Amino acid sequence: AGQLIINPPRAIEVAVDKFLATAKLQAAGLPVPATIVCQTVDQAFDAMERLGGDVVVKPLFGSEGRGLARVSDPAIGERVFRALLQISSVLYLQRFVQHDGSDLRVLLIGNQPFAIKRRHPTDWRTNIARGGEAVAVDCTSPELDLPIEMAHKAAAAVGASLAGVDLLRAPDGSWLVLEVNAVPGWKALSATLEIDVARAVLDE
Repeated sequence: AGQLIINPPRAIEVAVDKFLATAKLQAAGLPVPATIVCQTVDQAFDAMERLGGDVVVKPLFGSEGRGLARVSDPAIGERVFRALLQISSVLYLQRFVQHDGSDLRVLLIGNQPFAIKRRHPTDWRTNIARGGEAVAVDCTSPELDLPIEMAHKAAAAVGASLAGVDLLRAPDGSWLVLEVNAVPGWKALSATLEIDVARAVLDE
């Protein structure tokens, strides 16, 4: 339509589809939480058992932590699975990864990374929109070399030059890529790091 856009439509299409995005990340050799997608209650229970009995059920399309449910009780699982099937939803299950209540959000503007740690004192979901807190992170710290490298690979896997990549540190110290956002929010990051993200995007 003659309008300037940043990410190509295909990148946005991939990023908003959690199944497709996870498949792209795994195909790129990036570690992701063990994931099973199914379409019946029986398949979901089998998947839940294979994933260790403690899973996160996610809507295939969604953001800001909306619609996520952690399920470890079969009775609750049945209600969640049946409710999703009633609205013709695919059942997308991921193994719950124990963590310290925080994750890492890396905002990539071209090759330039910016990062914050998101943490929540009372909820396993760290999203700022759900009450999480943002803490500034120094991207030049050597301990962030690996997750930032992974973030770049994740953005490339979906074809996004502007991307918000969420990473989680597992109990063994390894990093997992949770998802890539091709239309990332940046208000919390901008306020926490005291930078003008919009200007950085325009400059890039």
